[in-house]
Amino acid sequence: MSQTTALPQEKTYRNSIGQQLVRIEPGDFWMGTDGGDLHESPRHLVRVGKPFYMGACQVTNAEYERFDPEHRRLRGKLGFSTDDDEAVVFVSWHDAAGYCRWLSEREGLPYRLPTEAEWEYACRAGTTTAYSTGDSFPVAHYRRQQHSWYPDPVKTKREFEVVPLPVGRFEPNAWGLYDMHGNVEEWVQDWYGPYESGEQIDPVGREDGEFRVSRGGSHSTDPEFLRSSQRMAALPEERHWLIGFRIVLGEQPDTKPLPVVPAEARYQLDVKQQAPASIVGTGAAETLPAKPYFAEPKVFVKLEPAERGPFFHHNHVPSIVETDNGDLLAVWFSTKWEGGREMVIAASRLRYGAGEWDEASVFWDAPGRNMSGSSLWSDGQGTLVHINGMGAAGTWGTLALAMRTSCDNGVTWTKARLLDPEHGTRRMPVPALIRTRSGMLLQPCDAETGGDGGSNLWISKDGGDSWFDPGGTIAGIHASVVERADGSWLAFGRGDTIHGHMPRSVSYDGGKSWQYAATEFEPIGMGQRLVLRRLQEGPLLFVSFAEKLAIVDAAGATREVKGLFAAVSFDDGETWPHKRLVSTDRTGGVWNGGAWTGEFTMDRSSAEPKGYLAAVQSRSGLIHLVSSRIHYTFNLAWLTAAPPALD
Repeated sequence: MSQTTALPQEKTYRNSIGQQLVRIEPGDFWMGTDGGDLHESPRHLVRVGKPFYMGACQVTNAEYERFDPEHRRLRGKLGFSTDDDEAVVFVSWHDAAGYCRWLSEREGLPYRLPTEAEWEYACRAGTTTAYSTGDSFPVAHYRRQQHSWYPDPVKTKREFEVVPLPVGRFEPNAWGLYDMHGNVEEWVQDWYGPYESGEQIDPVGREDGEFRVSRGGSHSTDPEFLRSSQRMAALPEERHWLIGFRIVLGEQPDTKPLPVVPAEARYQLDVKQQAPASIVGTGAAETLPAKPYFAEPKVFVKLEPAERGPFFHHNHVPSIVETDNGDLLAVWFSTKWEGGREMVIAASRLRYGAGEWDEASVFWDAPGRNMSGSSLWSDGQGTLVHINGMGAAGTWGTLALAMRTSCDNGVTWTKARLLDPEHGTRRMPVPALIRTRSGMLLQPCDAETGGDGGSNLWISKDGGDSWFDPGGTIAGIHASVVERADGSWLAFGRGDTIHGHMPRSVSYDGGKSWQYAATEFEPIGMGQRLVLRRLQEGPLLFVSFAEKLAIVDAAGATREVKGLFAAVSFDDGETWPHKRLVSTDRTGGVWNGGAWTGEFTMDRSSAEPKGYLAAVQSRSGLIHLVSSRIHYTFNLAWLTAAPPALD
């Protein structure tokens, strides 16, 4: 970049395309807060050492499209930002940075995105309150400042959700900057990373990261997310209706960025990279348990919730995988409520040979975004795959699919990338990723946000490099899918009941269409998710819940049981001759299933009544089933053995 013109000196400056910029003088301020979200702490003193100019308004459609005329086709997408003077949206961090480079080359001046510290300094404009307007945000400045599910077609209507986004219509802050709270979020320069304590001069964030920071909050967002100290994060390639940007004119601070935070979560520490001899090579066959086996259940969700996090009282929606070294890795979301922006993905590890799961630690977190739905899978050749929902806002109706991989037993992970650029429905992953005999990867997702509406598949034919949705819909949300011997795909799901029974769906055309029929099983509902998978021995395993299930016990008696049960099919799901409760054989015993389950009795006649299920079969043949809080371990021989009789 060639710079031939000295920086202006006046209080305001209008550049060659008519954008007005305001001079921001050096000064000190307190950045962050110790009273908001945990990622806004610690509050620390920052000195901005040099003057800079900041755009009085967010960049508009007309201004941005002088750089990128093709963006005009995105005007009005989902109804937002149609006019010339509205804030530009559907721009990635890379797009925003590219605009600044273009403007720099055009004018010979150093345009860029603001650092996070510069942004908050300018937003506060000398204030120390929650907003530059005081302790509250004026209702007159609202742009539908409330929790929104849009564009979910089930829970929203466009005529009530879409608001205009013109810039500069409300009073500016004390330094002449408009829309620093709301309208649209604004990309800033920094990689996201935790704050450090102590006085800092011209901080520039971390030297690398996975997310870029956005600031200011947006339309269709609760006012608390518009506070001066509020931080959000997004993948740099994301484009959606909530994020735009504003420009800064001034040399980039020459401060050295902070180092990347080292891998120090509990699940990352002291992880052995060699697989035990008992689970590799011929040793695996020696440990395959031939006799019925059922272990005492364990609690895998072990954490202390706190009001500010990082963990909260609602822990739900797990996934589980066996790593290459024989460990089990489980992840789930921790949140105050399922539609919340405070949600984080937590993890725990059960180390090979250990008797208890580790205490939980944070696995993945994009501050300010809902992250509903996690799916873990191993390719059996040393690579773990993690697919997760990545929200544009709160709710699970604005998700995109993000994917990471690990080649060191889950210690470190690649930066996430989006499997598809869009946010919306048909993108909340279910922990049921499979690989077909031809090598295709099938990732089930919820197609709708409610209790009905079905599931869909995302498919990769190139090992996960590219993905597509074939368009068909499985009956029932939270569906699991298996490939049958004839090459068709069989799926069971929750809701969309047929004649009062759980539906089954079969596709013969790669997920483009599905044929529906009733199963013999009871439907399941709120707080429940099933498992359907093929075992390495060949049969299908189905795990679900029942209010009344008839079983034949070891004494030959037919009796009714209730709760969590497993069934086995040896004919690709046509019949299920073996059924039994997933429960201890002892008499009585009170457990707490967490999430929506609460306390229940586990014995020979009753088992866990609710829970979101996920399962993996280890190379030793043991089946590891997790509900919302409890880990069960058993084998095929136990599943096919007659349940014990009552005393």
